[in-house]
Amino acid sequence: MKLKLLLSLLVLCCLQGFSQSKSTSLYDAVLAKKLGADDYGMKQYVMAFLKPGPVKIKDSASRTALQKAHLKNILRLAQEGKLIVAGPFLDEGPYAGVFIFNVSTVEEARALTSTDPAVKAGTLEMELHVWYGSAALIETTGTHKKLEKKSVTDF
Repeated sequence: MKLKLLLSLLVLCCLQGFSQSKSTSLYDAVLAKKLGADDYGMKQYVMAFLKPGPVKIKDSASRTALQKAHLKNILRLAQEGKLIVAGPFLDEGPYAGVFIFNVSTVEEARALTSTDPAVKAGTLEMELHVWYGSAALIETTGTHKKLEKKSVTDF
């Protein structure tokens, strides 16, 4: 129930923010086509909720190495344009983080998640859901590169 509420709120926030202005004078047909936007400026993605898996690694050096490999995989998927949003949750809830994949089917996302070293090791599991959000999210990776002073793998 909480998951459906969260997804509904995310879509509502996106829709509300983008529908504040009824004017279509800013509409850019070329950009909309490039980003795969529909008439509402939206498109289909797959959202992954990362959950702790059954495997717990006690050795801190092994945990650190696995985390670095996980982050490198995230960066690779982002560079390929397959992953547009990724990040951890900072509370103690049941989910460890979230990914938004730039794919339209759960099967495509499942193939991508199977490349993650933490998923392979069993320390993370993915819960996948088709999601409808702003096509502008695709621009996130390029913008992020302009904001990043150091890589997330530098720890």
